[in-house]
Amino acid sequence: MKNSYSNIFTFNKKILKKTIKNLSLGKVIGLPTETVYGLGGNAYSKKSIRKIFKLKGRPKTNPLIIHYYNVNYAMEDVVLNEYFKKLYKKFCPGPITFILKKKKNSKVHSSARAGLNTVGVRFPKHKIARSILKKINFPLAMPSANKSTNVSPVSSKDVYEEFKKKISLILDGGKCKIGIESTVVDLTNNPKILRPGIINKSKIEKALKLKINNTNNSKKNRSPGMMKKHYSPGIPVLINQNKSDGKSAFIYLGSRYKNKKNFFSLSKNSNLDKAASNLYKIFRIIKKNGYKKIQISKIPNIGSGIAINDRIRRASKS
Repeated sequence: MKNSYSNIFTFNKKILKKTIKNLSLGKVIGLPTETVYGLGGNAYSKKSIRKIFKLKGRPKTNPLIIHYYNVNYAMEDVVLNEYFKKLYKKFCPGPITFILKKKKNSKVHSSARAGLNTVGVRFPKHKIARSILKKINFPLAMPSANKSTNVSPVSSKDVYEEFKKKISLILDGGKCKIGIESTVVDLTNNPKILRPGIINKSKIEKALKLKINNTNNSKKNRSPGMMKKHYSPGIPVLINQNKSDGKSAFIYLGSRYKNKKNFFSLSKNSNLDKAASNLYKIFRIIKKNGYKKIQISKIPNIGSGIAINDRIRRASKS
């Protein structure tokens, strides 16, 4: 079944077959995960990886996250360790990515890894992504379905707005529940968080029963989301703002400015998980409404607020 967008499809058995055929031929598709929509292609195929990088305008030094149905599929490509096993058991499938050492005979294409000897692996929870991953005999390289440095998409229409008909198949899975990218944790040595997400540091420490840090001393990007400028709505973003300048869009937590023009609440009851879920959606609404600038009030740097602050800090870089 098609909707009014000729390349956005409602997911069903017929579309699943069409999806598998497209991916097997090396094509790239748009599909939902619980975090954001992804641009998926065969992680073992040079042709697919090249298409992903070209569509996104992505630097070749920025590796892709490889998505698997479960650990049995991933163990052919990466070296598992005790840290991974504990976190996998606790959080997977879910919004967490693990940086692991690649196996010598790994089939993940070198360009997907940006030539590194590590692979970022994830096990998405969204039922559409899982339905596909279960049926194919290769994992999916799947960065967010947007042009490089832009805001990540949280609906199928967002994907269409980014690429129009450059992608022949976009699967509609509704609005993404989490709305920001996965937590990335490097497990190649002592665990460290490379990108914060909804699964925060304290949850990971509790699962591992040890203290971890989030310092990244590597000169190479082991993970997506490490570039200084990222998640940009395409207009200037000012953070930690105390008051509105009267003409810019003003993003805040709570209901203090309810129904006032130019004010956009991430969460009426100041729920940080909800705020994270709404961030990119509100960025897009503001841009569509023609605002020239975004002001964002101070966001508490706790829980999911840490991930929100990471995203808006990078969005504010010129």
